Order: sequence, then structure tokens, then C-alpha cells
Amino acid sequence: MAKKKNEGFHSSAGLIRYYDAEEKSALQIPPWFVIALSIATMIVITTAHLTIQL
Repeated sequence: MAKKKNEGFHSSAGLIRYYDAEEKSALQIPPWFVIALSIATMIVITTAHLTIQL
């Protein structure tokens, strides 16, 4: 019979190490800033699209 490979732990080990490696000195961006920046970008693109006719 063929052996079953137990790859569950080994395949996710890299992700576990990656997410555990968060440092306090890393750049922290609050979620509200990402949403505000997205909305501002949408407004700028829509305004440019409506005012500049190419």
C-alpha cells in the first residue's frame, strides 16, 4: 500500500512563522487610513474622468 503523506503541518509552517514574525518596529497603518485613502483616490479619479475629456 502507498503511504499517506502528512503535509498539513509542513505546508503551513512557513505561514505560521511569517505571521509570528511581526515586529513592534514595523510600520503600522490603521484600517481607517486605508479606507480613507481608497475613498480619496476614487474621488480624484472620478473627478479627473469627468473633467478631462480625452
